[in-house]
Amino acid sequence: MSLMHSLLLRHITATNSLHRRLLIGCSLLHTKSLPNLVYKQWRDVSTALSQNMQDLSGPEQRLLNKLYAGLIGGQRASLAESITLVETQHLRKKELAQVLLQRVLAYRREQESLNGGKPVTFRVGLSGPPGAGKSSFIEVVGKMLTGRGHKVSVLAVDPSSCTTGGSLMGDKTRMTELSRDMNAFIRPSPTSGTLGGVTRTTNEAIVLCEGAGYDVVLVETVGVGQSEFAVADMVDMFVLLIPPAGGDELQGIKRGIIERADLVVVTKSDGDLLVPARRIQAEYTSAMKLLRRQSKSWNPKVVRASSHSVEGISEVWAEMQSYQQAMLASGELQGRRRAQQKVWMWTLIQENVLAHFRHHPAVREALPRLEAKVSRGGISPGLASDLLLKAFLSSSS
Repeated sequence: MSLMHSLLLRHITATNSLHRRLLIGCSLLHTKSLPNLVYKQWRDVSTALSQNMQDLSGPEQRLLNKLYAGLIGGQRASLAESITLVETQHLRKKELAQVLLQRVLAYRREQESLNGGKPVTFRVGLSGPPGAGKSSFIEVVGKMLTGRGHKVSVLAVDPSSCTTGGSLMGDKTRMTELSRDMNAFIRPSPTSGTLGGVTRTTNEAIVLCEGAGYDVVLVETVGVGQSEFAVADMVDMFVLLIPPAGGDELQGIKRGIIERADLVVVTKSDGDLLVPARRIQAEYTSAMKLLRRQSKSWNPKVVRASSHSVEGISEVWAEMQSYQQAMLASGELQGRRRAQQKVWMWTLIQENVLAHFRHHPAVREALPRLEAKVSRGGISPGLASDLLLKAFLSSSS
């Protein structure tokens, strides 16, 4: 029996009730209000699954109905509580979170169908090295957008404390003006040790923000590294912010990250840093001409902006809008979102399979002994992994 086959067989029983709950969540929608195409997709499923409502207790149904109604009604408190629900490690609450997400996803599909099948929101990932002024930039851009009638949500992925697991840098304290804006929502999210700094729940938090009516979702990530590749797989546009610093400091920004950028913004372009900012802009403009294009509809650009003087901020947003319009017109943005959903599905599968493997009784019993032998050089890591897999399969089959 193969490893994947074994895992799936063992996992089916455990997740059967969860799958029923996910489908129940879909049946709770007011399907008669949906367009004909969407209604036909859900009609048969809703009829068959309405019998399974007993899987959710009365208090659970009332909680989900309350959160869902508040969420699509644009209540910030309901959005905050919903994100807390998807971030929980409590098994039962994680199941309830997935039911809520299914309802919000169906609601979002309804909104997109009314918009001609095009997304009604714009997801932007922002990152850069420490000191690039990400929070200042986001606050200025956010204030400008809310002033223009947009609703902006900011998901700031913070480093986690090794002791408490909580966020080390609270973006609500660094974005004081934006945090008081009723048309903005800021949610710091601790990485909790996640590789790359982007939590597995960030993607789900994006869906909840969109369900709450926020048409611009900004995702800020930590530093420069693996997090950029993770956030690029969950947003429509990836923006790299770089400071006008001295040459060697920018060597840490790797070519692979530059290639993922749809827009590069040279920050702090004012005062004594204006001349260095212009030089960095010219250098990156030349460098990016040599890189392979990611899109047939868009050529990545390098622009300058200052959060202090607000110079160039409107121009940066104009470039972002040009990108969005070009990608929507060509259909690339919709295709990117579909591809991202598959990427995240497999990412979560890998995490779940690894967690299942780690917690398997036979693996847990053999692991300390084999780890000690590997550390001493008694056996190779490859042999140790083969022995652990053999222990897992022999007891699973």
